[in-house]
Amino acid sequence: MNPINLIKGFITKGLTPENMIMNIMQKNSNPMMNRLVNMAKNGDTQGVENFARNIFNEKGRNFDEEFSAFMKQIR
Repeated sequence: MNPINLIKGFITKGLTPENMIMNIMQKNSNPMMNRLVNMAKNGDTQGVENFARNIFNEKGRNFDEEFSAFMKQIR
């Protein structure tokens, strides 16, 4: 399925972006992704940050540098 059509389908159903992301992630059967979703639902921001840092480290990337660059783009 085309991702754009999927997003349009969610929008026409009146879902918020947050609900859209949660619906997409809940359909994923990956245990790590389910753990991340549960941390986000429970407000465990430190757990989500640690999760992201570990992923970046595994990929050989620097979380702090990339997060800083991301924040500069959205300001």
